[in-house]
Amino acid sequence: MPVLLSLMIPVLLLHLLWMFSETGKMPCKQNDIAFSTKEDLHYHIYYNLGPIWVNAGEVNFTTSSINYHSLRCYKFKGVGRTYSGYDWIFKVRDKFESIVDSGSFRPLKYLRDTHEGTSSTYNDNYFNNLKNIAYTFLKRKDGIMHRDTVPITPCTFDVLTMIYYARNIDYSSLKPGTDIPVSIFLDAKSYDRQSIRYLGKENLKTDFGTFRCIKFQPKLIAGTIFKEGDSMIVWVTDDKNKIPLLVETPILVGSIKARIKSIGNPLHPLKPLPQ
Repeated sequence: MPVLLSLMIPVLLLHLLWMFSETGKMPCKQNDIAFSTKEDLHYHIYYNLGPIWVNAGEVNFTTSSINYHSLRCYKFKGVGRTYSGYDWIFKVRDKFESIVDSGSFRPLKYLRDTHEGTSSTYNDNYFNNLKNIAYTFLKRKDGIMHRDTVPITPCTFDVLTMIYYARNIDYSSLKPGTDIPVSIFLDAKSYDRQSIRYLGKENLKTDFGTFRCIKFQPKLIAGTIFKEGDSMIVWVTDDKNKIPLLVETPILVGSIKARIKSIGNPLHPLKPLPQ
């Protein structure tokens, strides 16, 4: 159980990142932006086995505005870590960064720098959106840098950009049970033919009040602690912010969840339901 408790941090962070996408149905650039350039979202990660929930780590997502090659851009950053009490079992220090053209909302640069136990991955990617090519530099435990050129399609998003892109989409026309196709770019590979099922709307109680939420069910890719076919459930606020509030998913032993703990500098005021 202790190893599973610590392994959940990097894997859940990855699934938090790729859980949204509607490529092929939506344009790259959406008219309404749901986040500010100073937004800071903080989540606690919990593990459940039976009646007990244990707080074992945290995940942060932040946004900022920068100039990159004379372009005005968004910079997105996602960081996940175990708490010091679990580092001696399985230490996790994960970082993801994306630089995105604010005019087209197409990614220009994506970095994954993860350290999980004795395993490390460094993956730097540069997108040429005119030629629909991604230049990738991937270094694993052996320390050798592997270079590659990967063809991409228009509106290809890295996993971190994906979550911010999806928050700009108008979901009001979707019907419960609608399956949404998913395509992402991760570790110099394209993952197609995944899906997300829109489940409808539901009220969710949080530390900030009760919110009306949009509810999703992404299909999971079988991996270290997930079983293929199991699905996580995601709740995001049904407002102009579309902030992810809660993620729950089963694993091989027990279940895990990421629950929002702080919301810094949202673009629009938070509006919980009246009590």
